[in-house]
Amino acid sequence: MAEETKKKAAVKKPSALKRDIQAEKRRLRNRSFRSSVMTAIRGFESALTQKAEPEAIKAKLNSVYSLMDKGVKKGVYKANKASRTKSRLCSRLTKA
Repeated sequence: MAEETKKKAAVKKPSALKRDIQAEKRRLRNRSFRSSVMTAIRGFESALTQKAEPEAIKAKLNSVYSLMDKGVKKGVYKANKASRTKSRLCSRLTKA
């Protein structure tokens, strides 16, 4: 019985295989984009802790904003997550 289900699961239609390939490509692309966003956020936070110039901090914040908006446009992030993240970063800026 278990062998039958293994055989059925192993045989996929070509369209299902294509969808698997597409999903994997999309996953890797999204993962790379999220990594770049997190790197930008870490750069902003390090600029805050190092008491960098205000213009440099705002430039880093603007780059994070831009990346988050692009992520929403591409479907990597949902709109509320981007808004929440941007709001939290802005509040950290005003506290510092």
